[in-house]
Parts: sequence; structure tokens; C-alpha cells
Amino acid sequence: METTRKVDQSALKVNQAFIIAFLVLGFVLNAVWLVVFVAAVMLVGTVVPALSLFKGVYTRALRPSGLVKANIIADNPEPHRFAQGFGGVVLLGAIAALLAGSAVLGWALVGLVIVLAALNLFLGFCAGCFVYYQLSKLGVPGFDRRPMGQGG
Repeated sequence: METTRKVDQSALKVNQAFIIAFLVLGFVLNAVWLVVFVAAVMLVGTVVPALSLFKGVYTRALRPSGLVKANIIADNPEPHRFAQGFGGVVLLGAIAALLAGSAVLGWALVGLVIVLAALNLFLGFCAGCFVYYQLSKLGVPGFDRRPMGQGG
């Protein structure tokens, strides 16, 4: 018997909004440390979801205060964690490029993460989730969840 799994879309959107805001600020201020901060938050939140800082702000402050309402839907959390982890890895590449003196490459990679987070925040398209589900379709080990309604 399949159990219905749920994801709070509002928590994801708050997470994306913080990622975008801090990365844009990092670019404007030319502050690599902000990119390091966001990468760390994303990677820690991927490995240990309970320690996700931006989602924690939503859970402990924004939702209880009524500033943001929950939007819980049937969904798998794994593709979203994959997307976040992939974004964190891209930011590691950006950090390496920035520290090596390749500002154009570094900030372009930061821009890629901003654009993909914005696609999800504003248009509801999660590119990382799409990749996750394509890997699942191909039977790649570790990508075992299917979209809801398709054996997921």
C-alpha cells in the first residue's frame, strides 16, 4: 500500500527566496563569503534536512507569525533535496573559480543557481527535480522515486 508523501511548497519557496536574495547580494557586494554561506546552508540542508537554516526560518518564524501560510501538497521530498544539493555543488564550483581568480566563471555559476532558483520560485519549474525524475526513469541507482501518481 502506497502512503501519500507531502511537501510544504511554501517552505521550498522561502528557501529559494533566501538563496536568491543572498546570492544576488553576494554578487552586488562581490562578497564570496556570502556564496560560501549559501553553499554551506544548501549542502547541510541536503544532507541533514532538519538543519536546513532557511526552511527553519520559515518553520519557526514566518509560518507561526502568519506571514507565510503553509501550502502542503502530495510530493516527494527527494527530488527537491537533490536539486538543492546539486545547486550547492554548483556553488562549490563557483567558490573555487572565484578564489582562483576566475571571476567571470565564478559569478556565472552563481548566476546559474540564481536563475534556476528563480525558475522554481516564480514559475514552479524545478530543474533539479526534472533531472532527478529523468534519472529515475533511466533506472539510475539512488533515484528511486517516481512522480506522484506514477508509482512514487
